[in-house]
Amino acid sequence: MIGKADVREVPATMKAVEITRPGGPDVLRLTDRPMPVPGPDEVLIQVAAAGVNRPDVFQREGAYPPPPGASDIPGLEVAGRIVGLGDNAAPWKVGDTACALVAGGGYAAYALAPARQVLPVPDGLDLVQAAALPETFFTVWTNLFESGALSAGETVLIHGGSSGIGTTAIQLGRAFGAEAIVTVGSDEKAEFCAGLGAATINYRTQNFMPAVKEMTDGKGVNVVLCMVGGSYLADNVACLADGGRLVIIALLGGAEGQLNLSRVMRGRLTITGSTLRPRSVAEKGRIAEVLRERVWPLLAKGDVRPVIHATFPLAEAANAHALMESSTHVGKIVLTV
Repeated sequence: MIGKADVREVPATMKAVEITRPGGPDVLRLTDRPMPVPGPDEVLIQVAAAGVNRPDVFQREGAYPPPPGASDIPGLEVAGRIVGLGDNAAPWKVGDTACALVAGGGYAAYALAPARQVLPVPDGLDLVQAAALPETFFTVWTNLFESGALSAGETVLIHGGSSGIGTTAIQLGRAFGAEAIVTVGSDEKAEFCAGLGAATINYRTQNFMPAVKEMTDGKGVNVVLCMVGGSYLADNVACLADGGRLVIIALLGGAEGQLNLSRVMRGRLTITGSTLRPRSVAEKGRIAEVLRERVWPLLAKGDVRPVIHATFPLAEAANAHALMESSTHVGKIVLTV
Protein backbone atom coordinates (compact mmCIF):
# COMPACT_ATOMS: atom_id res chain seq x y z
CA MET A 1 0.00 0.00 0.00
CA ILE A 2 1.14 3.54 -0.79
CA GLY A 3 -1.72 5.24 0.99
CA LYS A 4 -3.95 7.55 -1.02
CA ALA A 5 -1.91 7.68 -4.20
CA ASP A 6 -1.94 6.99 -7.88
CA VAL A 7 -0.09 3.67 -7.56
CA ARG A 8 0.50 3.54 -11.32
CA GLU A 9 3.21 6.19 -11.03
CA VAL A 10 4.93 4.97 -7.84
CA PRO A 11 7.51 2.20 -8.50
CA ALA A 12 8.47 -0.48 -6.01
CA THR A 13 12.06 0.80 -5.65
CA MET A 14 13.84 4.12 -5.93
CA LYS A 15 17.31 5.58 -6.34
CA ALA A 16 18.87 6.93 -3.15
CA VAL A 17 22.28 7.97 -1.84
CA GLU A 18 23.48 5.95 1.13
CA ILE A 19 26.43 6.33 3.49
CA THR A 20 28.41 3.10 3.07
CA ARG A 21 30.62 3.77 6.10
CA PRO A 22 31.78 6.81 8.09
CA GLY A 23 34.30 8.81 6.08
CA GLY A 24 34.88 11.37 3.37
CA PRO A 25 32.64 12.29 0.45
CA ASP A 26 33.65 9.14 -1.42
CA VAL A 27 31.61 6.96 1.00
CA LEU A 28 28.38 8.29 -0.55
CA ARG A 29 26.97 5.78 -3.05
CA LEU A 30 23.92 5.77 -5.31
CA THR A 31 21.89 2.64 -4.71
CA ASP A 32 18.39 1.15 -4.98
CA ARG A 33 16.10 1.25 -1.94
CA PRO A 34 12.53 0.06 -1.35
CA MET A 35 9.85 2.66 -1.88
CA PRO A 36 8.93 4.23 1.48
CA VAL A 37 5.29 3.96 2.54
CA PRO A 38 3.59 6.94 4.21
CA GLY A 39 2.19 6.47 7.70
CA PRO A 40 -1.13 7.98 8.74
CA ASP A 41 0.29 11.48 9.30
CA GLU A 42 2.81 11.52 6.43
CA VAL A 43 3.05 12.41 2.76
CA LEU A 44 5.21 10.77 0.09
CA ILE A 45 7.03 13.31 -2.05
CA GLN A 46 8.53 12.61 -5.46
CA VAL A 47 11.70 14.59 -4.95
CA ALA A 48 12.74 17.10 -7.58
CA ALA A 49 15.52 18.65 -5.47
CA ALA A 50 17.10 18.22 -2.03
CA GLY A 51 19.16 20.70 -0.06
CA VAL A 52 22.67 19.86 1.17
CA ASN A 53 23.50 20.97 4.71
CA ARG A 54 26.38 20.74 7.20
CA PRO A 55 24.50 18.19 9.34
CA ASP A 56 24.58 15.87 6.29
CA VAL A 57 28.37 16.11 6.33
CA PHE A 58 28.47 15.38 10.05
CA GLN A 59 26.20 12.36 9.55
CA ARG A 60 28.44 11.08 6.75
CA GLU A 61 31.42 11.37 9.08
CA GLY A 62 29.62 9.34 11.76
CA ALA A 63 29.24 12.31 14.12
CA TYR A 64 25.50 13.04 13.77
CA PRO A 65 23.39 9.87 13.65
CA PRO A 66 19.74 10.11 12.62
CA PRO A 67 17.22 10.16 15.48
CA PRO A 68 15.32 6.95 16.31
CA GLY A 69 12.89 6.01 13.56
CA ALA A 70 14.38 8.35 10.94
CA SER A 71 15.78 7.17 7.62
CA ASP A 72 19.52 6.46 7.49
CA ILE A 73 19.61 8.18 4.08
CA PRO A 74 21.04 11.71 4.50
CA GLY A 75 19.13 14.85 3.57
CA LEU A 76 16.98 17.14 5.71
CA GLU A 77 14.98 19.16 3.15
CA VAL A 78 13.25 18.37 -0.12
CA ALA A 79 10.91 19.83 -2.70
CA GLY A 80 8.77 18.09 -5.27
CA ARG A 81 5.31 16.68 -5.98
CA ILE A 82 3.18 14.81 -3.46
CA VAL A 83 2.35 11.34 -4.81
CA GLY A 84 1.10 9.57 -1.68
CA LEU A 85 -0.83 10.42 1.48
CA GLY A 86 -1.58 8.91 4.84
CA ASP A 87 -5.15 9.02 6.11
CA ASN A 88 -4.47 12.04 8.34
CA ALA A 89 -2.38 14.11 5.90
CA ALA A 90 -5.01 16.74 5.04
CA PRO A 91 -5.06 19.38 3.66
CA TRP A 92 -2.39 18.03 1.28
CA LYS A 93 -3.51 16.31 -1.91
CA VAL A 94 -1.83 14.07 -4.46
CA GLY A 95 -0.40 16.36 -7.14
CA ASP A 96 0.41 19.28 -4.83
CA THR A 97 3.90 20.73 -5.16
CA ALA A 98 5.54 21.37 -1.82
CA CYS A 99 8.75 21.57 0.17
CA ALA A 100 9.33 19.83 3.46
CA LEU A 101 11.61 19.48 6.44
CA VAL A 102 12.54 15.84 7.03
CA ALA A 103 14.56 14.08 9.72
CA GLY A 104 16.38 12.07 7.03
CA GLY A 105 15.83 10.50 3.64
CA GLY A 106 16.18 13.60 1.45
CA TYR A 107 18.89 12.28 -0.88
CA ALA A 108 16.46 10.06 -2.76
CA ALA A 109 13.96 10.01 -5.60
CA TYR A 110 11.12 9.79 -3.06
CA ALA A 111 10.97 10.88 0.57
CA LEU A 112 8.51 10.74 3.43
CA ALA A 113 7.63 13.88 5.37
CA PRO A 114 5.29 14.50 8.31
CA ALA A 115 2.34 16.43 6.88
CA ARG A 116 2.79 19.14 9.53
CA GLN A 117 6.34 19.82 8.30
CA VAL A 118 5.26 20.38 4.69
CA LEU A 119 4.92 23.86 3.22
CA PRO A 120 3.72 25.13 -0.16
CA VAL A 121 6.27 26.32 -2.68
CA PRO A 122 6.20 30.13 -2.40
CA ASP A 123 4.92 31.98 -5.45
CA GLY A 124 7.72 32.82 -7.85
CA LEU A 125 10.13 30.11 -6.67
CA ASP A 126 11.04 26.94 -8.55
CA LEU A 127 11.57 23.56 -6.92
CA VAL A 128 15.35 23.95 -6.66
CA GLN A 129 14.89 27.20 -4.73
CA ALA A 130 12.13 25.64 -2.63
CA ALA A 131 14.41 22.74 -1.67
CA ALA A 132 16.85 25.26 -0.20
CA LEU A 133 14.27 26.65 2.23
CA PRO A 134 13.12 24.29 5.01
CA GLU A 135 16.24 23.36 7.01
CA THR A 136 17.73 26.84 6.69
CA PHE A 137 14.60 28.89 7.34
CA PHE A 138 13.41 26.71 10.23
CA THR A 139 16.88 27.05 11.79
CA VAL A 140 17.23 30.80 11.28
CA TRP A 141 13.72 31.61 12.46
CA THR A 142 13.87 29.58 15.66
CA ASN A 143 17.35 30.69 16.62
CA LEU A 144 17.46 34.30 15.48
CA PHE A 145 13.91 35.41 16.26
CA GLU A 146 12.72 33.00 18.95
CA SER A 147 15.81 32.05 20.99
CA GLY A 148 17.68 35.24 20.05
CA ALA A 149 14.60 37.51 20.24
CA LEU A 150 16.03 39.76 17.51
CA SER A 151 13.78 42.77 16.97
CA ALA A 152 13.62 45.89 14.82
CA GLY A 153 16.35 48.42 15.50
CA GLU A 154 18.78 45.82 16.90
CA THR A 155 22.06 44.56 15.46
CA VAL A 156 23.08 40.94 14.99
CA LEU A 157 26.54 39.49 14.41
CA ILE A 158 26.33 36.47 12.10
CA HIS A 159 29.31 34.16 11.77
CA GLY A 160 29.55 32.39 8.43
CA GLY A 161 27.67 35.18 6.71
CA SER A 162 28.07 33.72 3.22
CA SER A 163 26.64 30.29 4.12
CA GLY A 164 23.05 29.26 3.50
CA ILE A 165 22.26 30.09 7.11
CA GLY A 166 24.15 33.36 6.91
CA THR A 167 22.61 34.68 3.69
CA THR A 168 19.16 33.79 5.03
CA ALA A 169 19.80 35.44 8.40
CA ILE A 170 21.00 38.66 6.74
CA GLN A 171 17.86 38.90 4.62
CA LEU A 172 15.37 37.96 7.34
CA GLY A 173 17.01 40.30 9.82
CA ARG A 174 16.78 43.14 7.32
CA ALA A 175 13.16 42.27 6.47
CA PHE A 176 12.24 42.63 10.15
CA GLY A 177 14.13 45.87 10.68
CA ALA A 178 17.46 44.69 12.14
CA GLU A 179 21.02 45.42 11.04
CA ALA A 180 23.56 42.66 10.34
CA ILE A 181 27.32 42.41 10.72
CA VAL A 182 28.82 39.24 9.29
CA THR A 183 32.16 37.46 9.37
CA VAL A 184 33.37 35.86 6.14
CA GLY A 185 36.58 34.28 4.89
CA SER A 186 37.31 36.27 1.73
CA ASP A 187 36.87 39.68 0.16
CA GLU A 188 34.66 38.13 -2.52
CA LYS A 189 32.30 36.75 0.10
CA ALA A 190 32.35 40.09 1.89
CA GLU A 191 31.32 41.84 -1.31
CA PHE A 192 28.42 39.43 -1.81
CA CYS A 193 27.14 39.84 1.74
CA ALA A 194 27.46 43.60 1.48
CA GLY A 195 25.17 43.36 -1.53
CA LEU A 196 22.58 41.73 0.73
CA GLY A 197 22.82 44.68 3.10
CA ALA A 198 25.30 43.48 5.74
CA ALA A 199 28.38 45.16 7.17
CA THR A 200 31.28 42.74 6.76
CA ILE A 201 34.44 41.56 8.51
CA ASN A 202 37.00 39.34 6.78
CA TYR A 203 38.13 37.21 9.71
CA ARG A 204 41.30 36.21 7.85
CA THR A 205 42.56 39.78 7.93
CA GLN A 206 40.78 41.21 11.00
CA ASN A 207 40.02 40.10 14.54
CA PHE A 208 36.24 40.27 14.59
CA MET A 209 35.82 41.32 18.23
CA PRO A 210 37.55 44.74 18.07
CA ALA A 211 36.05 45.28 14.61
CA VAL A 212 32.53 44.76 15.99
CA LYS A 213 33.25 47.14 18.86
CA GLU A 214 34.42 49.80 16.41
CA MET A 215 31.42 49.30 14.10
CA THR A 216 28.99 49.70 17.01
CA ASP A 217 30.77 52.65 18.66
CA GLY A 218 31.76 50.43 21.55
CA LYS A 219 28.21 49.33 22.37
CA GLY A 220 28.36 45.80 20.95
CA VAL A 221 25.63 43.84 19.23
CA ASN A 222 22.31 42.65 20.60
CA VAL A 223 22.52 39.11 19.21
CA VAL A 224 25.32 36.81 18.02
CA LEU A 225 24.36 33.86 15.79
CA CYS A 226 27.31 31.48 15.96
CA MET A 227 28.16 28.29 14.06
CA VAL A 228 31.73 28.13 15.40
CA GLY A 229 31.21 27.39 19.08
CA GLY A 230 33.99 26.97 21.61
CA SER A 231 36.89 28.80 19.98
CA TYR A 232 34.72 31.93 19.53
CA LEU A 233 33.01 31.83 22.92
CA ALA A 234 35.01 34.48 24.77
CA ASP A 235 35.09 36.93 21.87
CA ASN A 236 31.39 36.41 21.17
CA VAL A 237 30.55 37.31 24.77
CA ALA A 238 32.83 40.35 24.55
CA CYS A 239 30.91 41.50 21.44
CA LEU A 240 27.54 41.56 23.20
CA ALA A 241 25.85 44.71 24.39
CA ASP A 242 24.20 44.69 27.80
CA GLY A 243 21.19 42.40 27.65
CA GLY A 244 22.69 40.64 24.62
CA ARG A 245 21.98 37.09 23.51
CA LEU A 246 24.47 34.54 22.17
CA VAL A 247 22.83 31.74 20.16
CA ILE A 248 25.02 28.77 19.22
CA ILE A 249 23.82 26.52 16.39
CA ALA A 250 26.95 24.54 15.45
CA LEU A 251 30.36 23.64 16.84
CA LEU A 252 32.75 23.91 13.91
CA GLY A 253 35.33 25.41 16.28
CA GLY A 254 34.86 22.84 19.03
CA ALA A 255 32.50 22.20 21.92
CA GLU A 256 34.57 23.79 24.69
CA GLY A 257 35.70 27.34 25.42
CA GLN A 258 36.61 29.65 28.27
CA LEU A 259 34.05 32.05 29.65
CA ASN A 260 34.25 34.93 32.12
CA LEU A 261 31.01 34.51 34.03
CA SER A 262 31.29 37.92 35.66
CA ARG A 263 30.80 39.49 32.20
CA VAL A 264 27.66 37.39 31.75
CA MET A 265 26.33 38.53 35.11
CA ARG A 266 27.23 42.21 34.78
CA GLY A 267 25.88 42.43 31.24
CA ARG A 268 22.72 40.40 31.94
CA LEU A 269 23.66 38.19 29.00
CA THR A 270 21.89 35.09 27.73
CA ILE A 271 23.75 32.15 26.20
CA THR A 272 21.68 29.50 24.50
CA GLY A 273 21.78 27.04 21.63
CA SER A 274 19.74 24.41 19.86
CA THR A 275 19.58 21.64 17.31
CA LEU A 276 16.61 21.20 14.98
CA ARG A 277 16.63 17.55 13.92
CA PRO A 278 15.71 15.92 17.26
CA ARG A 279 12.71 18.18 17.89
CA SER A 280 9.24 16.65 17.84
CA VAL A 281 6.92 16.75 14.84
CA ALA A 282 4.57 18.90 16.91
CA GLU A 283 7.29 21.49 17.53
CA LYS A 284 8.46 21.50 13.93
CA GLY A 285 4.85 21.77 12.82
CA ARG A 286 4.43 24.84 15.00
CA ILE A 287 7.49 26.41 13.39
CA ALA A 288 6.12 25.60 9.93
CA GLU A 289 2.89 27.42 10.74
CA VAL A 290 4.79 30.51 11.88
CA LEU A 291 6.97 30.49 8.77
CA ARG A 292 3.96 30.17 6.50
CA GLU A 293 2.32 33.14 8.16
CA ARG A 294 5.28 35.47 8.65
CA VAL A 295 8.04 34.48 6.19
CA TRP A 296 6.43 32.82 3.18
CA PRO A 297 4.77 36.13 2.14
CA LEU A 298 8.23 37.75 2.11
CA LEU A 299 9.46 35.03 -0.23
CA ALA A 300 6.43 35.44 -2.49
CA LYS A 301 7.03 39.19 -2.71
CA GLY A 302 10.72 38.73 -3.45
CA ASP A 303 11.83 40.55 -0.31
CA VAL A 304 13.77 37.44 0.71
CA ARG A 305 15.29 34.86 -1.65
CA PRO A 306 17.33 31.70 -1.14
CA VAL A 307 20.85 32.06 -2.52
CA ILE A 308 21.77 29.03 -4.65
CA HIS A 309 25.48 28.54 -5.29
CA ALA A 310 25.42 25.28 -7.25
CA THR A 311 23.34 22.23 -8.13
CA PHE A 312 24.51 18.65 -8.62
CA PRO A 313 22.68 15.56 -9.88
CA LEU A 314 21.77 13.13 -7.10
CA ALA A 315 24.46 10.71 -8.30
CA GLU A 316 27.10 13.41 -7.69
CA ALA A 317 26.30 13.90 -4.00
CA ALA A 318 29.98 13.26 -3.20
CA ASN A 319 30.97 16.28 -5.29
CA ALA A 320 28.36 18.40 -3.51
CA HIS A 321 29.82 17.37 -0.14
CA ALA A 322 33.35 18.10 -1.32
CA LEU A 323 32.27 21.60 -2.33
CA MET A 324 30.59 22.18 1.03
CA GLU A 325 33.69 21.07 2.89
CA SER A 326 35.85 23.42 0.80
CA SER A 327 33.84 26.38 2.19
CA THR A 328 34.26 28.18 -1.12
CA HIS A 329 30.52 28.32 -1.80
CA VAL A 330 28.17 31.23 -1.18
CA GLY A 331 24.65 30.25 -0.17
CA LYS A 332 23.10 26.83 -0.70
CA ILE A 333 24.10 23.67 -2.53
CA VAL A 334 21.24 21.59 -3.94
CA LEU A 335 20.94 18.09 -5.40
CA THR A 336 18.57 17.59 -8.33
CA VAL A 337 16.71 14.36 -9.06
